[in-house]
Amino acid sequence: MIGFRGVSVAFVAIAGALALPPSLSAQTADYDATAKAQAAANSKPGDRHAPARDIATPTGDVSPQEQAIIARPYFPFFNAHPKNPGEWKELVARLADMGAKQIPALAEKLHVTVTPTVIAGVKCYIVEPKDMPARNRNRLLVHVHGGGYVLGPGLSATREAILLAGFGGFKIISIDYRMPPDFPYPAAMDDAMAVWKIAVTMADPKNMAIFGTSTGGGMTLAMVLRAKDEHLPLPAAIAPGTPWSDLTDTGDSYKTNEWVDNILVTWNGWLGDAAKLYAGRHDLKEPYLSPIYGDFHGFPPAILTTGTRDLFLSNTVRTHRKLRRAGVEADLNVYEGQSHAEYYVDPDAPETKEAMTDIANFFDKHLGK
Repeated sequence: MIGFRGVSVAFVAIAGALALPPSLSAQTADYDATAKAQAAANSKPGDRHAPARDIATPTGDVSPQEQAIIARPYFPFFNAHPKNPGEWKELVARLADMGAKQIPALAEKLHVTVTPTVIAGVKCYIVEPKDMPARNRNRLLVHVHGGGYVLGPGLSATREAILLAGFGGFKIISIDYRMPPDFPYPAAMDDAMAVWKIAVTMADPKNMAIFGTSTGGGMTLAMVLRAKDEHLPLPAAIAPGTPWSDLTDTGDSYKTNEWVDNILVTWNGWLGDAAKLYAGRHDLKEPYLSPIYGDFHGFPPAILTTGTRDLFLSNTVRTHRKLRRAGVEADLNVYEGQSHAEYYVDPDAPETKEAMTDIANFFDKHLGK
């Protein structure tokens, strides 16, 4: 949330050598054998077959802080399969406690306040910088957190909101929506929309944006779909980060990045179980569950963020293309080597500041226009 060992190959040039060194000769022979075997395995149209391989931690244009994140082993719960509501609640509580303990220091570091509140009967947090920039004083963002619709209740859900408030200088409502096992779909969406209906009375929708990562990215898209359907005001911009826009096991990177992404790892672990738990008896392809199957015409401008090792890379790419095909302005930021949502893991990583600043600048471009 184990891993492939990083292996680098150094090629040594020996001046004046008339023959390859023995080690390089062996590597060449190994490559030739692999190339021959792969050519045979992929000699016909159809599925691609790839050899087992180790993948080095990327170093080019990747900060040391981010390299350390990319090189981490899998989170131990990636293959958890809770068998009943009690086991789900135990897992959620344990991870939420770990996440919540990090929040006070993060908020202090970024000079942000986090205040619990209730809006439309829904638990929320008001996250705002201690020194609000003048340009943002009439702006308001709405944040929906990630966590597969089951993880991240309470303070643990506010991390991304704190980062954007700190790096971007925005006031943010972070929604602590209800989740399974007690509250399956559509509870989370009902909560998010209830807050949105009140939020648009607190600020001009032209000065508002919705954002979130992973599940929050999927919910961001679904909220716009539902706002369109219910004839509610739309935000001026959205930032669906690596969105869980398709709850089904669909998309190239669900296979190409399986066992490479060190956060999500595989849809067949806890992730797929969470999708089914949240959806209940509903079809996973319903647009409010998997917004990729909805109509994106009329959406506000969007900025999407992902990484080359992200299990949801295809979710993000498919969403970006569908937005563009619907005539929507959409930016796509892809970070080298990053697994799922690793662009906001370490507040000291240059990539985190860069990602949050890009989102803030995108909002600054579109809000109030």
